[in-house]
Amino acid sequence: MNPATKTAVFLVLLITSGTLLAQEDCVECHSKKTPSIVSDWKLSKHSEGGIGCDVCHGDQHTSAEDVSEVELPTPETCAPCHADQVDQFKAGKHAAAWAAMKAMPSAHAQPVAMMEGMKGCGGCHKIGLKSEQDIKDLKAEGAGFGVASCDACHTRHTFSKKEAQQPQACQTCHMGFDHPQWEMYSSSKHGVRFLLKQNGTLAETVAAPTCQTCHMQEGNHKVKTAWGFLAVRLPLPEDEQWKKDQTTILQALGVLDPEGNPTGRLDVVKGANIARLTQEDWQEERDKMLRTCNQCHSMNFAIRELGKGDAVIRNVDRLMAEAVRIVAGLYQDGTLAKPESYAYPFPDLLTFHDAPTVIEQTLFEMFLKHRMRAFQGAFHANPDYSLWYGWSEMQRDLTEIKEMAVELRERKQH
Repeated sequence: MNPATKTAVFLVLLITSGTLLAQEDCVECHSKKTPSIVSDWKLSKHSEGGIGCDVCHGDQHTSAEDVSEVELPTPETCAPCHADQVDQFKAGKHAAAWAAMKAMPSAHAQPVAMMEGMKGCGGCHKIGLKSEQDIKDLKAEGAGFGVASCDACHTRHTFSKKEAQQPQACQTCHMGFDHPQWEMYSSSKHGVRFLLKQNGTLAETVAAPTCQTCHMQEGNHKVKTAWGFLAVRLPLPEDEQWKKDQTTILQALGVLDPEGNPTGRLDVVKGANIARLTQEDWQEERDKMLRTCNQCHSMNFAIRELGKGDAVIRNVDRLMAEAVRIVAGLYQDGTLAKPESYAYPFPDLLTFHDAPTVIEQTLFEMFLKHRMRAFQGAFHANPDYSLWYGWSEMQRDLTEIKEMAVELRERKQH
C-alpha cells in the first residue's frame, strides 16, 4: 500500500469512527492562543490532506480546562501514514540517541535541567526513541515535551519535507565541541557550493551535495556511516600497530577489558549503533557512500579519498593511544589515583568533564574534541579542521600530557 493510499484509508477510518473533530473549533481557539501554530499548520501538507489536530493530539482536549489531556505525538503517531520512514528511522542511529545519552557515565552527574530538561545533551538526543517509562518520567517532571522524534528535522507544525532536506536542518545538533560537522561542511567546497546554489548565485541544477545527499541516500532515514560516531570498529584493523592502538582506545572506552575481551559496555555500543561491529556492516556503509560519491566523482577518486580518511584515523589513533597509555601508566605506578568508578586500569574517556584531574580532562578533550575534528574534517573535505583543529591540537595535547606526567611523578617523589 503506497503512502497516499495509507493516508486515505487512515482518514476514512477516522471519519467513519466519529473521532475527527471539527477543525474550525481548534483553529478558532488556537488562532487566538497560539496563532503561529495555526498558520504553520495551514501551510502544511497535513492541512491540505485534511489531517487535523486530533489525529496527532487526540480528541480529549476540547477546552482550556482539559489541556492536560492533549496527547503529544511520538514516531508511532506518524507510522500509520509514514511507515517506511519510521521503520528506517528505528533501524538507524538517531533512534538510539536517547538511550546512548542515558548510558554515558557522565550523564547522571549533570543537572536534570541539562538532560531531561533538554538544555544540554537532551536538547539534541531527544530525537531518540523513548520507552513508556521515559515518557511517563518526562511528563511527571513537567509538561512531557521532548517525546517526539520526527519533529527534530520536520519541525512543527509545517512538518515540511523541504525543510528537512536542507543542510541547515542538521545544523542545530551537528555542530560544536565534539561533532562540528556543520562548521566543516558549510566551509568545505561541498557546503560552499550548495549555499551558493541556495542563495541563487549558482544554478538550481548545479551539483552540490547536502548532508542528506551523503547520509540519507534516496531519503533513507537510517543515517549510518561506516566508521560511526567514534571512528572505532570491529573486527580490528589488520595493520598490527593500528590494531594495538585501536585496542587501547577501546579499552579506554570500556568496551574491551585489559586482556582485550568484550565487556558489558560493548552491549551498549551494539544497542546504540555507535560502531560497526562486523566487516560486512562496515563494508555495506562504505559501499553506499562510494555510490553516492560516484554521482559526481569517478569511483577511483572516491575510493582514494575515503581511503585517505581511513589513513587519518590510523594516524590520530597513534597519538591517542600513546596518550591513553601515559595516563594508564600513572595509575599503574600509583602516581595518579584511579577513580573507584573506573572498572579497569585505564582512563575512562566517557567521563567527559567529570574526569577528576587536569591531565585526565586534557585526555578527554584530546579524544572527543580534537580527534573528532581530525578524522571528521578529513571525511567532510575540510583540510583546516582536519589539520589545525584536529591533528595539530592532538599533538599539543600529547605534549601537555607528557609534561604533566613528568611533573606529577616529580611531585610524588618529593
